[in-house]
Amino acid sequence: MDVLVINCGSSSLKYQLINTNTEEVLASGLCDRIGIANGQFSYKPKGGDKITRNVDMQDHEVAIKLVLEALIDSKDGIIKSLNEIKATGHRIVHGGEHFTHSALVNDEVIQHIEECSDLAPLHNPAHLLGIRACKHLMPNTPMVAVFDTAFHQSMPPHAYIYGLPYEYYEKYKIRRYGFHGTSHSYVSKRTAEFLGIPLENSRIITCHLGNGSSICAVKNGQSIDTSMGLTPLEGLVMGTRSGDLDPAIIDYIAQKENLSTKEVLNILNKKSGVLGISGLSSDFRDLLAADEEGNLKARFAREVFAYRVAKYIGAYTAALVGVDAIAFCAGVGENAKFIRGKIVSHLHFLGINLDESANLETVGKEGIISTPDSKVKVCVIPTNEELMIARDTREIILKTQEH
Repeated sequence: MDVLVINCGSSSLKYQLINTNTEEVLASGLCDRIGIANGQFSYKPKGGDKITRNVDMQDHEVAIKLVLEALIDSKDGIIKSLNEIKATGHRIVHGGEHFTHSALVNDEVIQHIEECSDLAPLHNPAHLLGIRACKHLMPNTPMVAVFDTAFHQSMPPHAYIYGLPYEYYEKYKIRRYGFHGTSHSYVSKRTAEFLGIPLENSRIITCHLGNGSSICAVKNGQSIDTSMGLTPLEGLVMGTRSGDLDPAIIDYIAQKENLSTKEVLNILNKKSGVLGISGLSSDFRDLLAADEEGNLKARFAREVFAYRVAKYIGAYTAALVGVDAIAFCAGVGENAKFIRGKIVSHLHFLGINLDESANLETVGKEGIISTPDSKVKVCVIPTNEELMIARDTREIILKTQEH
């Protein structure tokens, strides 16, 4: 079954066509700067060269139309007809409390996604644009919505509730939701498989570390706690996000700088994190280069990030009452060997020892980076959210066909 996986941002659209029988990526690409001048479209078929061209895309429907045309192109296409695409799987950031699993898209599901838009105003509206575009261009092709928040719906109430008047939860559903759920789900399952640990009897901490970062405590295959909260702003210090802080800081900055709450939140979301601390960049590669040249703020930002990650790992070891494995994934987790080393240096109390050579060699691939005598296995497991979306889509479509 060929599944087209779509991940819409406000001005971008990432896509992959995946054969779910073999789990091969048949084609992939990116539509960038949608609705903005100087748009860029890229397409890479399996076994072929990447094709990039500049083309203005006024909206997501135009972008998806370009994707579909590329897939069936007589020269570079990978399929002969759009009928070969049996379903589309859409990444949806926020599903609120309503969705504990992925869902076949219908009018009711679309309505619930819309209702969650105030919780993810930068994401859900963009995802809906993608869904509506596919609905118009491929009216007979079923769609599945895969929610970032769904994996975390197994969290117990004591983990997701905030210390606020309970009526705010009852009235507005203010609680911890967590994000990167598709990634944490994939990586925790793959970690158990890779290490030969039975998933149904496991304690795994997954560290999704990128420009946006989160950590998840996974017990027996289920999320029991995660670092992001009502929004992706809570938790770790990230590329541009502040992460955890005293909420009174918001009013304090607003008073001192004569700013509105909205303006302060914009600073916390877009101008803080390692960018704010270093005053240099949100990209950890830039920080590494600057650190090596003696930039003390770049070094400090990296140390703050590593410390926060290690602190959460310690907290989630307590939440899990022990830990069997720690897995690093996403851009920083998979590639930034020096950051991984700094994080692990805080974890000797768990009986973890870093295998220095394995850590240096394990970049962008699966591998164990702890020594054989470590009490806890530490590994790198590249995430694959698109494959997880394709798997969920296939499973739901097949179940629907059975009925």
